[in-house]
This record gives sequence, structure tokens and C-alpha cells, in this order.
Amino acid sequence: MENIDKSRITSSRKREHLEICCDRQVEAGFSGFDDIRLVHNALPECDMSKIDTGVHFLGNKLKSPLFIAAMTGGHPDTAEVNMRLARAAQHFNIGMGVGSQRAALENPELEDSFTIVRENAPDAFLCGNLGAVQLVEKGIEWAERAVEMIDAQALCIHLNPLQEAIQPEGDHDSSGCLNAICELCSSFKHPVIVKETGCGISYETAAKLWGAGVSAIDIGGLGGTSWAAVEAVRADRDDLAETGRIFSDWGIPTAVSLVESSRFKGPVIATGGMRSGIDIAKSITLGATLGGMALPLLKPAMTGEEALFKRIELINRELVVSMYLTGAKSCQELAQVRTYITGITGDMLKNNKIPELK
Repeated sequence: MENIDKSRITSSRKREHLEICCDRQVEAGFSGFDDIRLVHNALPECDMSKIDTGVHFLGNKLKSPLFIAAMTGGHPDTAEVNMRLARAAQHFNIGMGVGSQRAALENPELEDSFTIVRENAPDAFLCGNLGAVQLVEKGIEWAERAVEMIDAQALCIHLNPLQEAIQPEGDHDSSGCLNAICELCSSFKHPVIVKETGCGISYETAAKLWGAGVSAIDIGGLGGTSWAAVEAVRADRDDLAETGRIFSDWGIPTAVSLVESSRFKGPVIATGGMRSGIDIAKSITLGATLGGMALPLLKPAMTGEEALFKRIELINRELVVSMYLTGAKSCQELAQVRTYITGITGDMLKNNKIPELK
């Protein structure tokens, strides 16, 4: 009975999160991408119609670096949104992550909002999603169940200490998370991706994660949806609401986090304030393999499949035009394009004394 009650709380929270993200202003902070400018090539010497946006990620060939970042699931009302997102992943041959599967792991009656993803994206690259704290508590059994639930090719372990700190029902003890990630990476048969949810991954944290054996990092930097701001809306106490507002712009700007995390040469997903195909192009020049978006795709997904497909087509077109205007015929060539880095982002990168890699 206790597990059912707990799952109902978790499930209800998932619906609230969806509604708040769509109806309220919850974007906060500075991603840093406004400070990044791609060097224009007035002599591209390539045919824009033949530009190849394909990328390889964890052994999978994807048609575009656009990644449908983890959003939702765990409540019956979220199933239709996940269905539309999954159809988009299948149609465009792009990767997709699902929201936290905790509610469905606590109560299998809620699995439909997740299993619908694989049903509608039989060939797509899908990532399961489990919280680091739940990994500590439940171990590899839950990790395996999360992957099996959607027949995923990889598992994301999400880190969200700020969000948990604001939630009155949040998990406020993160002890043992790194050790649990190490143990999972050493014994799990699927790639493990560790992702932040809006505060970014620092150089020091990235070093620990790569050392733990993760297959990829999703930086989830500052500049997009602020889960502190979301929890401030949900809060039923003035002190929690005020704390959420104060910490709404806490974290490492996505562009800065990307540069720090990609210095280790492992695959990185850039998420956090990505709002266009130009941003995806910028992220690739800074070291990302994929560029993930959530809120920009959630709103059209709530409207309908046609609106979602049009938005993805626009993002991909923006990426292609960006590549053409830098003379990059492929994402591999785009990764070598020079950038100008100015403003706060330039200052942070210039003044941050990160040790040289050996």
C-alpha cells in the first residue's frame, strides 16, 4: 500500500510538471550560446542540398544531432505526448529520452505512458531514465527494469539535487550516488549516460563520471527550463517558493559546461537552453555530439503531431543552413569550425583555471 501511495504522489507530480512547463514562465538563467558566434564562410564550396547531418552516437547512426531530451511519462495524461514524440523520433531517425520512470517502477499500472514510446518508435534510439538516488536505493534491478520497459538502447541516470532540495517531498540525501554509478557501469550490459537537469556538469564532476566508466554525459546546463522555478510554482509553502525563485538561475551556463565536460573526448549531449538549429551547430563546434531539446518540442507536441513535425523540420533546416554558411559538409567538419566566444561565456572560460589534461 505504501508503494502505491508513493507512486500516486510521483505520478501526480509528473502531470503537474507538464502543465507548469507549458503554461508558466519557467525558463531562467543564461545558456551562453548568445556569446558564441560561428565564423562565417563566404566561400562555402559545397552544395547545401548534399550536406549530411548524420551522426554516430554509442554505436547508433542517427540522421540528425537533434535529440528529443527527457520530458515526461508516469501519468496516464502524458501518454499521448510521449506517443507524438516517439513518432517524431521514428520519422526523423533521431534519438529520444523519456522522463523519469520512477512512478512506473513503483507502480507497473503506469507503464503504458512509457511503453507507448517503443510501440510508436520501433527503430529509434531510446534512452531510459532513472534518478541517481533511486539507483542507490534500488540498485541494478530497477536499472534493468527501466531499460526493459521501453526496450531502450541506453539508460540515463539523472542528477537533480537542486530540484530535490526545493521539493518538500524531495530526496535530500545524495550520499553514495557516485559509487552506485560506478557499480552500474561495471556490471550493466547497456551504455550508461549521466545527465544533469538544468544546473550543468562541471569539469570536476565530469572527471569523476568519466572515471566511473560512463558511456556519455548529458550536461543539462543552465539556460533552459529551471526546475527550481517549476518547484517554486508547485510549492505550498512561502519559504520553499521563495527559495525556488532565488535559485532559479543557479548553475553553470550550458556553453561553459559543454566546454568543460567535452575536454575528456567522450561523447557529450548538450542540453539546457538549446532553442534553434543554430544552437545545435554551436554546440557541435564546442564539443557536443548531440544537441538536446525539451521545452521547444514539448509545446508543439502538446498541440499535435503536425505542429511537432514542423518544428523539428525547422530546427533541422536551421542546422543545415548553419553548416552551409560555415562550409561544413558534415557534422565531423562542423566540429572543426572556428568560433568567436565573447561576453560572460568568454570571461568564464578564460578565467576558469582548469588543469591541463595529461
